[in-house]
This record gives sequence, structure tokens and C-alpha cells, in this order.
Amino acid sequence: MVQVYLVFTTNNFPWLTIIVVFPIAAGSLIFFLPHRGNKVIRGYTIYICVLELLLTTYAFCYHFRLDDPLIQLAEGYKWINFFDFDWRLGIDGLSVGPILLTGFITTLATLAARPVTRNSRLFHFLMLAMYSGQIGSFSSRDLLLFFIMWELELIPVYLLLCMWGGKKRLYSATKFILYTAGGSVFLLIGVLGIGLYGSNEPTLNLETLANQSYPVALEIIFYIGFLIAFAVKSPIIPFHTWLPDTHGEAHYSTCMLLAGILLKMGAYGLVRINMELLPHAHSIFSPWFMIVGTMQIIYAASASPGQRNLKKRIAYSSISHMGFIIIGIGSITDTGLNGAILQIISHGFISAALFFLAGTSYDRIRLAYLDEMGGLAIPIPKIFTLFSILSMSSLALPGMSGFIAELIVFLGIITSQKFLLMTKILITFVMAIGMILTPIYSLSMLRQMFYGYKLLNVPNSDFFDSGPRELFVLISILLPVIGIGIYPDFVLSLAVDKVEAIISNFFL
Repeated sequence: MVQVYLVFTTNNFPWLTIIVVFPIAAGSLIFFLPHRGNKVIRGYTIYICVLELLLTTYAFCYHFRLDDPLIQLAEGYKWINFFDFDWRLGIDGLSVGPILLTGFITTLATLAARPVTRNSRLFHFLMLAMYSGQIGSFSSRDLLLFFIMWELELIPVYLLLCMWGGKKRLYSATKFILYTAGGSVFLLIGVLGIGLYGSNEPTLNLETLANQSYPVALEIIFYIGFLIAFAVKSPIIPFHTWLPDTHGEAHYSTCMLLAGILLKMGAYGLVRINMELLPHAHSIFSPWFMIVGTMQIIYAASASPGQRNLKKRIAYSSISHMGFIIIGIGSITDTGLNGAILQIISHGFISAALFFLAGTSYDRIRLAYLDEMGGLAIPIPKIFTLFSILSMSSLALPGMSGFIAELIVFLGIITSQKFLLMTKILITFVMAIGMILTPIYSLSMLRQMFYGYKLLNVPNSDFFDSGPRELFVLISILLPVIGIGIYPDFVLSLAVDKVEAIISNFFL
């Protein structure tokens, strides 16, 4: 038996349901457009993305209070009585940043894509389907709904990769789906387990589960299941090997969505479920987060210079920077968790921009390997300038968002009461080594691409500098990177009260 009930917001309007459903619903109309031209389909998709971003921004600006750590804009639809499975949506300070980042990066990724000549309708529909799945994941307040939204974006990524990827796209797509679907099995087991045994009555309501206490052994079992799923998505070593192959073969618009949003879903899950629902188990596992996060920074930063493929080198830099998020989550301090959330937003912008620049460079020279490049600084000075600036932001140059995010994570480790002084000093020292390695692979990438003489005399009719579309995309990303670096409180204020509420659970 299926019943329906409505629990709308104070102004009796289902903002979040519309925000979640609108992209995929409007995207399905692409197949019924009377025009078959790629320009019309692409323009329609960009229009939908912009409209969705404006709608989300309006709803959050006028109906969301920053000083309230509780769930806001809450709404629910009774779906299935059995197992208490409902359509529950709501947002708090932890959700707002990733949702706005999703809208911003998806809009720019759609604008960034050059006209797709093969099956343009399906390509743009899959982009919009990912949009809905990602926003649904960040706003779900029911664990099974969270799992459904989590799975929704896997199919579009798989199809985007295997249909519009590079020469090894089928291998990369298969590896991607095996890793992520395998991780999803553990997520489903965790969802069903905590739903059945997490309270006196079976429930999947996050509000109900957040107020429950569990036996330590049972909590650890739940924690490990969720941890494996989120470790694959983040990715955390040793579950990271799908990421370089996927980025190496994917279309650069897909890379922007993967690096800018998809990886952040794993980090969001670690905070939303592992930290908020299972604080005792997280307190037990937090030292391992610190160790693994530190190892990840060093390992990925050391592996990146050995990658010949440009996008694979950037992919390893993403893995390295995700290590700071892991350490911030493991520090169990207000400062460390705020730094991790800021790094989620900062890295979303920077990684998306770097993959877009890698794609625009490939469009001009049709070369993917760094040892075949060189001499690009003179023929494409605008791309060279922007690539250099954004690479500097990736290596945490002061004044950029990456610097302040990593600095706050450092402060979180130093102020943590959970670890001994010598342990904190050792972790900070090893992290500093990783930060020293970052300029090595970033600057060597710039040297191999833009300096030297290899391509100076290569005739190519498509060899032109950045156009208005590309400049608009890059400047649109660069402005928030600089803005957050100068005034990080703009992002930190979104989640500061929610972070305090989460951390307070560890000291009850």
C-alpha cells in the first residue's frame, strides 16, 4: 500500500523537490525537441542549468538561516509504509556549499563542452541526470533515498565515459563501474543494517538515527560498511586506482563533474553518516584517518610526476589534495572539520578548472602526453597564463582558496586534543613534505607543456588561443578561488554552526 502525505516548508512550497527533480525532468524533454541541431540542444541544456542554479540560489538566500544548525526547507512524501521508506529532503549548513558547488560546476561544464557531434541529445541528458542525482544525494534525509540518488549518478558517468571517452574508454568505464558498484554494495548493506538494527523500530530517517546510540561492536560494523563505500568514491588509498584511468579517458566536461563534484560526495558521506550517525566508531578510527590521509598526500604527490598523461597527472594531484580532507575529518576538531569542508569547495573549483584547461589544450594540439608537448606559451598565451595561475592555486599559493583550506586543516591537527603532541608534530611534518612535493609536479607540468621548442613550428589550423567561451568559464572559476582565498569566512559561515553540533557529539 502506498500513501502520500506532504510536509512542506513554512511558506508551503516544495523547494527542494523541485530543485532535485527539475534537471532530470527537463532533460528528458531533450528527446522531444523539434530541432535536431547540436546548437539548439546545447543551448537548451545550458538554459536548464542556469535556471536551476538561479532557483537554488534564490531558495537558499531567502529561505535558509545560517545561524540554525537544524534541518531547514524540510519536506517529506510518504512513499512506502513498509520499512518506513519516505521521500525526505532537507538541508543544513553541511549541504548548502556542496549543492551550490554542484550547480555552479555543472553549469560551467555544460558551457565548456564543445559541440558533441555524436548523439548530442543523450550526452546532454546524462549531464542533467547527474545534476539531479548529485543534488539529491546532498539533500536526502532518508538513507535509502540517499542510496538511490548515490546510484543515480553512476549510470550517466559510465555512459559518458564509454561513449565519449578516449581510446581505452571501455576499459576505464568497466573499471569505474566495478569499483563504484562494488562500493555501493557495502553502502546498501550499511543502509539496511542501520535501518533494521539502528533503532527499536525499522527506520531510515536520518533525524531518528542521529539520536540513537548503538553497541560499540555493532557501530563499528556499520561504520566499516559505510567507510568502504565512501573510500571508493573519495577516493582513499588503496581504493583510488579507478580514478586516474577514468580521468585519463573521459571527456573533459565529464572530468570537471567527476573531480569537482563526484569525489566530494564521498567526503560528504563520511561527515554526514560516519561522523554524525556513528561518532563513537569514528573516534576509534580517527587515528587511522590521520595516518592514511598523510600517506595519501605523500604517495599521490610522489606518483604524479611519473605520469606521462596530462589528465592522469592532474588526477593524482586530486588524490593528494583529498588527503587533506581525510585528515581534517579525522582530527575531530571544529577547526579541522571546517578546513575539510573548505577544502571540499576549494578543490572542487580548482580541479574542475585544471581538467578544463587540459581539455582545451588537447583540442588544439591533439596530444595527451606531456613528453610530446612543449613550447605552448607563445602560441596560446591566455591559456598559459590561466593554467599557471590555477596551478599556483593548486599548490596552495597564499591568496588562493587552497592555501587557506590547507592552513585551517593544519591548525585543526595542532589544536586536536585527541592526539599526543609528538604525534601531531610528526603528522604535520609529513604533511609539510607532501606540500613541498606539490610544487614539483605542478611546476614540472607547466615546464613540459609551455616551455621548450617542440611545438613552435607545428602548423595547425585549429591552433588558436582561448576564445570568449573558454575565458568566461575559467574566469568564472578563478574569481571564487581568489575570493575564498581573500575572504574564506564567506564559505566557513555556511557550516560553522553545523560543525559545532557534529563535533559536540564526540564530547558528550
